[in-house]
Amino acid sequence: MSTPTVASLPTTGPARLAWALADTWVVARRHLLRLVRRPDELLGTLLIPVMAVAMFGFVFGDAFGTAMSVPGDEYREFLLPGLFALTMAFGIGSTTVATAADARGGVLDRMRTLPMSPTAVLAGRALADLLTAVVELVVLMALGLLFGWQGHAGAGAFLAALGLLLLLRAAFSWIGILLGLLVSGPESAMKYFSLVFPLAMVADTVVPTSLMPGWLAVPAEWNPLSATVIATRELFGNPADPAASWPAEHAVALAVAWPLAVTAVATALALGRLRRLSR
Repeated sequence: MSTPTVASLPTTGPARLAWALADTWVVARRHLLRLVRRPDELLGTLLIPVMAVAMFGFVFGDAFGTAMSVPGDEYREFLLPGLFALTMAFGIGSTTVATAADARGGVLDRMRTLPMSPTAVLAGRALADLLTAVVELVVLMALGLLFGWQGHAGAGAFLAALGLLLLLRAAFSWIGILLGLLVSGPESAMKYFSLVFPLAMVADTVVPTSLMPGWLAVPAEWNPLSATVIATRELFGNPADPAASWPAEHAVALAVAWPLAVTAVATALALGRLRRLSR
């Protein structure tokens, strides 16, 4: 009886890249199929921004609009880009829990025993998050149109704004992957989700930093979420507070630099953690 042979791994650069990309898609497909079979996870992610639109847009919209000296409908156009960014940030919760469950349930260990790219084990999770984020943005923007929001700039600026939002999601996805590898289990992962709320609120998401106390405005201006929100408001052509600080004047550049830097650091740390898990 002949002995079964194991397929040799690619050794050349292009072949290894193609191998890694194929494996990344296989892992991403696994996560997407799980999401299709459990749509309540996607629904849970969307409930927060939908409730935020109802609460801040209609319950408190006129009051916030008065504080900003704008009518309520103009405030809602100001608000929606902030909620798009918040949705990208809140995706960290499901990512952290799912990664922790895979790590503690032995799924990641089983994947690492297969002849597949080590990077794809985590990159597939990040890719699935990005594809899910596209669906979330489509739903939220359709909802925003019903509430009076719209993009006033051209198609190029609109696509650039979407790119910045997805770039932010990628950064939070890799942070969630890293946290999922560090925590003791899914239950512990849920506790870290509460840390997103201060980061989300101390930013130019719901109200402009000009309405915040001076000691709070400075960290809010340098918040990565503020950069993305201000940049997307500019690209969408939505109402925005006049730029009165260096971060606000360079929001587009920071909306690219912040997520890229966070993604690079979180990816390196997550891959290092994955290598040490079974030691």
